[in-house]
Order: sequence, then C-alpha cells, then structure tokens
Amino acid sequence: MNSHSHSQLLKLCALLLDYPRPEVREENLALHALIRTCDLPEAQRDGLAALLNELCQGDLLDVQARYDGLFERGRSVSLLLFEHVHGESRDRGQAMVDLLHRYNAAGLAIHVNELPDYLPLYLEFLALQDAEGARVGLAEVAHILALLAARLDERGSAYAAVFHGLLELSGERPDLAALHRDCEQEARDDSLEALDKAWEETQVSFSEPAAGCPSNPRQPSSALEQPLQWVAQPVPPRRVASQGA
Repeated sequence: MNSHSHSQLLKLCALLLDYPRPEVREENLALHALIRTCDLPEAQRDGLAALLNELCQGDLLDVQARYDGLFERGRSVSLLLFEHVHGESRDRGQAMVDLLHRYNAAGLAIHVNELPDYLPLYLEFLALQDAEGARVGLAEVAHILALLAARLDERGSAYAAVFHGLLELSGERPDLAALHRDCEQEARDDSLEALDKAWEETQVSFSEPAAGCPSNPRQPSSALEQPLQWVAQPVPPRRVASQGA
C-alpha cells in the first residue's frame, strides 16, 4: 500500500471511531468510494461499509446515544489506549507525556481537552507517517486492537470491523480465537450494577504535575524514534488534531 493510500485509510478509521458527526453523513458517498478501493480483504471492506451505513441511518442523536452507550459506559471497550495498559496506575501520566512528545515532533497540536491516548487521535498521528512507520505504530498496539476487536465481536457491534482492518494493516496475527474464548468468560462492565460499583471505588486523579499532560511540550526527536510505553495494563475526551505549521 502506498503512503497516500495508508494515510487515507487511517484517517477513515479515525473518522469512523470518533464521536458521530454530521460530516460523516455529508461525505457518505465519498467515504463509501474510499472503502471500495482500499487495500483490505473484501470481508473487511464490507464490514467498514456496514458500519458507515449504520452511522448514516436514523436520527443522528440516536446514533450518538448508541456510541456513548458502547464506548463510554464501562472500560472494556474504551477508546483510550492506556486504559487497557495502565488502567488507574499513575504510570499512565508519564506515558501520555511521552506520547505527547511524539505528537509534537510530528507537528501535531492537540486541544487542551483531549487525552493523547484517544485512539482516533493516535490514528491521525500515524496517518502522518510513511507506510512502514504507520505499520510499526499499529503493531505497537496490536494486542489492544485485538482485544477490542474480540470484545466488540462478542457484543455484535459493527465497530469491530475497524479493529479487524487495523490489525490487517499492522501485519500482526494475534490469536483472536483465544481472545474470543476469554471474552466469553468476561463479566460485562457496562451494566448498571457494574457502573454503580465503579463509582463506589476510589478514583485516582491524574491532575498532579507528574501525571499531567502539558498542552505544548517540545522534544527534538523524530516522531517514531522512541517506542510508546505500552507497559503495565480515564475520562473520555473529544479530539480534533491539527498539523502544526
């Protein structure tokens, strides 16, 4: 896949995973045309097209409510990458600072109300890399993508198609069958009972300087020079990333 094709596909995936907006409906035909020509197996192209159709049908408020119910209730399918790596650990703060350094080195400016580990934002960052750099960036988080793919498959969600497509681009081949078996045994964390229990637990604050996310850090290193800290194991953001001058 050439650099332009991979960039367009990553931007498409970021758009599909982001909070549903009217622009998706306005660009429906162009997005379907992109899906038909993207370098993915036919079944995965069909899955992306089915998701796009789902996002463009019915009242937009209903589509947005379903999105909130899926991604913002519980943590098991959170779009915050470090949620699945660090959880409530304070290590998450430093990992986000390191990720912000990489974004800035690539010329990205992030709005202050966004968390850098928000997956659509990360995909926009990878869209700025060459094809191999993007593949490496996806491979770094392939274990998270595979887990989310399996969990969304278990829920019968059309969003699973995006994660299967990203895994295809990563070149990684995780054991999805094993993950599906594990997911079948997991207790859902988006039930009212599970949400009530989560509210009762003590929450860790990431507001201290050591764990904060500076809005404009600078580090004179190349965007993919250092690996991300996907090491040990949240507050959902909204994002708009723009390439700096």
